[in-house]
Amino acid sequence: MTDIITGLNLSPLEILTLLGAVALVVARWLPAAARPRVTIVAGAVFLLSAILLCVTGIRWQLLPVLAAAALAAPFAISPLVRDRARRARWWLALPGSVACVCLITTAPVAAWAFPVPVFPEPSGDFAVGTRVLQWTDPDRPETFTDDPQDRRTVVAQLWYPARNSPADAPRAQYLGRTEDEARTVSAALAGGVGLPGFLFDGVPRARTHSIPDAPVAADGGRFPIVLFSPGSSGVRTQNTAWAEELASHGYVVAALDHPYDSAAVVLADGRTITTATVSTGDRDKDDRLADDWTAIRAADLRFALTRLAGLDRGDGADPLAGRLDTDRVAATGHSMGGAAALQAARQDHRFDAVIDLDGYPRGALSPDLGLPMLALTQAVTPDTDPRYMPLLTQVLARGTATSYRLTIPGAAHLTFTDAPLYLPPVSSIVGSLGRTESPRVTAGASLAFLDSVLRHGSGDLAGTLSTYGELSVFHSGNGR
Repeated sequence: MTDIITGLNLSPLEILTLLGAVALVVARWLPAAARPRVTIVAGAVFLLSAILLCVTGIRWQLLPVLAAAALAAPFAISPLVRDRARRARWWLALPGSVACVCLITTAPVAAWAFPVPVFPEPSGDFAVGTRVLQWTDPDRPETFTDDPQDRRTVVAQLWYPARNSPADAPRAQYLGRTEDEARTVSAALAGGVGLPGFLFDGVPRARTHSIPDAPVAADGGRFPIVLFSPGSSGVRTQNTAWAEELASHGYVVAALDHPYDSAAVVLADGRTITTATVSTGDRDKDDRLADDWTAIRAADLRFALTRLAGLDRGDGADPLAGRLDTDRVAATGHSMGGAAALQAARQDHRFDAVIDLDGYPRGALSPDLGLPMLALTQAVTPDTDPRYMPLLTQVLARGTATSYRLTIPGAAHLTFTDAPLYLPPVSSIVGSLGRTESPRVTAGASLAFLDSVLRHGSGDLAGTLSTYGELSVFHSGNGR
């Protein structure tokens, strides 16, 4: 009864509560013979469903419904306890009824604007498992703290091809291993953009399609690896829909939290590390800071690949031992994470491809990239940094492998994340592709590229990519 109904953005209990409140308001306007029965049934349905909602956890979107019912109930019930059914004069009751209906209407509107995200069903042949790992690099000091003994720690979440689980197997929590962790991360993300945390109280309620610690798929051989770095202040789960889709097609996706950069990182010992990366407002200083933060992220990606290689060798008898294909690895990321992926691929020959999801290149532009790259971008607008597209084009044109820039019509910066699933569908924030099309386009283009460069898939990659948007192809250092 608490699962959200796709399209309505409300659960069955919430719908019953809303209908009960509407019936209480309407009861006053019914004929005298029907009024008592409708009032009693509506009141019982509303009261029972509201109590159950309070037990399971009520969303703020339903509070206006409770207020409207509280206002309407005395006028609906009072005739039932008097000797004869009396109603207030219609011209006195009408404004109150209209006000109650307006309050009730705000619930579905608010639920539509700030829904519990419903993740698209992965389309691949594999079920998807997920697990969270924490790694500490003994050779790298933590530069965000003053403790000389502190060492750099990252948290990684893996999505991987899994065996089919029972239909009633619990699905993974979104944003965290537990609902408490998810609420901590959700509040930090809201605070990072200056919004009150209650607006996103539906996000920690979401469940994904992944099964925690599900057994690894028995078939499929060795799986290519896709490492992912989120955007500035982003978190490892910000591209869950994308990661699940890739994993269902036979990839192992490892997304990182970058402590002191990600909005909130909950460590295994229970500590929560919030972001310490704060812009100054001075563009030159902020560029230098962003270069430094990108370098840390790139080192995190290289370190994570080393640890994954250790898992594949069987360090600690890991379930993924022997199943990770460390000879087929892509570095990927969104925004600053895309810049980190590009930098990591320049520095580490173990990477074979790069996907940059609307990320501004950071750091040195040399050596030239020797790997195929896919850059997904939003359309250029007057608000776009004028340095972005020329710099990205320079990186792609100087590469020594064929690379692609795909501009998605109707996309915004957050289109390439899970944000369209739970933010208001405002084009300037999440683009105009919609909650269904946004994850489909991002994952579809990424899969086409990865299948071509890591699996040497047959077919016309350029033709496939061009179905998603405006494509530019850069051939082996000779430009377009």
